Amino acid sequence: MKKNIILLLTLLACSFYKLQAQSLEDYFELAAENNPGLQAKYKMFESALQKIPQANALQDPTLSFGYFISPVETRVGPQRAKFSLTQMFPWFGTLKSKGDAAALLAEAKYQAFLDARNQLYYQVAASYYPLYELKKWIVLEQENREILESYKTISTKQFENGNGAMVDVLRVDIMLKDATTNLQILTEKKRPLVAAFNALLDRDETEEVVVHDSLVIKPLLNNYRRDSLLGDNPALNEIDLKLKASREMEQVAIKQGMPKFGIGLDYVVVGTRSDVEMTDNGKDILMPMVSMSIPIFRSKYKASVKEAQFMQESYQLQKQDYANSLISSYAMAEFELNQQQQLIGLYDQQIAESQQALNLLYTAYGNSGKEFEEVLRMQQKLLKYQKMKATAITKYYTALAKIDYITAKDY
Repeated sequence: MKKNIILLLTLLACSFYKLQAQSLEDYFELAAENNPGLQAKYKMFESALQKIPQANALQDPTLSFGYFISPVETRVGPQRAKFSLTQMFPWFGTLKSKGDAAALLAEAKYQAFLDARNQLYYQVAASYYPLYELKKWIVLEQENREILESYKTISTKQFENGNGAMVDVLRVDIMLKDATTNLQILTEKKRPLVAAFNALLDRDETEEVVVHDSLVIKPLLNNYRRDSLLGDNPALNEIDLKLKASREMEQVAIKQGMPKFGIGLDYVVVGTRSDVEMTDNGKDILMPMVSMSIPIFRSKYKASVKEAQFMQESYQLQKQDYANSLISSYAMAEFELNQQQQLIGLYDQQIAESQQALNLLYTAYGNSGKEFEEVLRMQQKLLKYQKMKATAITKYYTALAKIDYITAKDY
């Protein structure tokens, strides 16, 4: 019994440690393993790989059989039946170009998978940091309520001692009710945020999410990761590979307009003649054949070439458009990052000064019993700056996650 209890406690301790040890990077890993949308992208890549052997393969040979209802009489006997086997071959290099195009398109699907993975990481981060903000707001609101309760006790004693007014007690009571309602709303807000976060990880919506107690603002260099913006972006790589595949498809279209060659074999079953004795009487016929297609209807081949060329132009324009979008998105995210960093510094100063002013007002109220309204006003202003700082930190890290996605950070 004692051993079972020790084992149970050990398992509980390990589970608790595992829960506490979870970080945002751990959630990235869980999302990559479990998210059905990302798995679907990978299955599309695996599906595209199966097109390569299809593209490299020859057409199936053709086997035909014919039976002479009225046998054709020949010198060595009547022809009874005929077997034909034919294999067609495309123009030289056609299969290689098809295979190369299929391989490039498969690689493009893999790059699309990598981009979807990076986008998923950003979505996880963008859902994680609001949970941090909510956690901080709940803690701040709880502390605010505790402070207001202590203020209510003090203001009540001041009123009983004749040093304060009843209106001060009522003011605190009103603020306490506001704080209690705000705390209740914040607590209820956690459920949909947790559900949205767990949906990205394909987990039960009530699964506990471990959130950092505090986030440290890291000093970043100017143009953070900007050199990675266009260097190795999966979305740009995907378009590049599609462009190369389209060039291969142009070569395929050109080569399909060339003649196709075929080799074959005809085997004719010949019956024996009963009316005469001769050499090779009833001997079957074996006839090798060579065939060639004549592509005289050129319009479809020219249209196929033009189609590939227009697709190349389209991919080039798509690449330029996406590159412009990346540059624009980076500029906005960098501005957001710098803005929130400046606001955090401002809020730190305002919090410190508000706390100092609150201490002075509180001391003055304790001595005179007057201007309690200013104490409450400054307490709420302090709370507002603390919440604004938590929000700024959330926006800062969300912008940082956006930059990591735009620049295709390798986690």
